[in-house]
Amino acid sequence: MISANVSILPAPGAAQGENALVTADGAECAVWWRGEIPSLPGERISILGRYEATSAEAGGAVIDAACTYLRDHTGCTLVIGPMDGNTWRRYRFVTDGDTAEPPFFMEPVNAPDYPAHWTAAGFTPLAGYSSALSEDLMVVDPREQRVADRLTAAGLTLRPFDITRAEEDLRAIHTLSLVSFADNYLYTPLAQEEFIDQYRRVLSYVRPELTVLAHDSTGRLGGFLFALPNLNELQRGEPIRTVILKTVAVLPGKEWAGLGMLLVGRCQRAAAALGYKRAIHALMHDSNVSRNVSGVYAGRPIRRYTLYSRRLRPPLSDFV
Repeated sequence: MISANVSILPAPGAAQGENALVTADGAECAVWWRGEIPSLPGERISILGRYEATSAEAGGAVIDAACTYLRDHTGCTLVIGPMDGNTWRRYRFVTDGDTAEPPFFMEPVNAPDYPAHWTAAGFTPLAGYSSALSEDLMVVDPREQRVADRLTAAGLTLRPFDITRAEEDLRAIHTLSLVSFADNYLYTPLAQEEFIDQYRRVLSYVRPELTVLAHDSTGRLGGFLFALPNLNELQRGEPIRTVILKTVAVLPGKEWAGLGMLLVGRCQRAAAALGYKRAIHALMHDSNVSRNVSGVYAGRPIRRYTLYSRRLRPPLSDFV
C-alpha cells in the first residue's frame, strides 16, 4: 500500500532518463527499470537514485513507495542504488572516511544520515568502493622499469592528451573503454556522443600532461589514464596541490600486462613536475583490477563508499 502523501509520476524524456519520479512531503527519488541500466545474471534490475530527504521518516516513505511500485508494476526482482540510472552518472553513498580530508572534485557527496535511511528501509550493502591518498608522488613500483622496457621494446609509446584534437582522442578513448570496461561490475556501454559530451564538460579543466595515452606500434590505443586537478581546493580558496586519478583503462591481453601500473607512475611523476604534492586514486571498486594497478602508489585510504540493494522478488534463476 502506497501512503496517501506519496506521488508516483511517469517521467518520460526527463534529463536523466528517469522512468518515474517518486515524491513525498520532504523527500523524493527517481526510479529506472527500462533503458540503459545495469544487468545482473538471474535478476531483473531496477535502479533507485536522485534521492533527497529532509528526514528519515520522509525518506523511508518514498523508498518504500518506490520499491512497492517497482515490485508490483515492473516485475523487477532487485532494486539497486543510489544510482542515477547507471554507473556513468552519480552513484554510491559515502559511508566512512577521514573527516579531515574534504570532498574532492567530482566525488559523490551525500548527507551523513542517508545510508541509515536506506538500511532502515531494508537495503543491504551490495558493493564497496574506496579512494586513497598518495603524498609521495615520486614513489616507484620496483616492477615499473622492467615493464617499461618490455613495452617500449614492443613499440609502445606514451603521450599526453592532445587538446588540439580532443574529440579524436576522446573517440579513441571511448572505443577502448567499451572493451576495457566490458566486464566491470554493473557496467553499461555508453553511446559515443554521450561519452564525448560528458568529457567535453571537463575539458577546460584538463592538464594534458596528467592524462596519458599509450599506443602500440600500429597507432592503436592500448591504454589511457585520465586525471584532473582537484578544483575543490581552488573553490575553498586554497592552492591546487592535489591531482585526481579518475580513470585507468587498458586493453585485455598479455601484451598489455603492467601498462596500468606504468601509466599511474608516469602520471604521478608528471604531477610532481607540475608542482602538485598529492594524488587521490578515486573511487576504486573493492574487487576491481584498479586496486592492483594502483599498487604501491595509492597510499592511505581516505574514503569508503557503498552501493546498496533490496530484494523485491525471488531471483529469476529460482524459477528455472
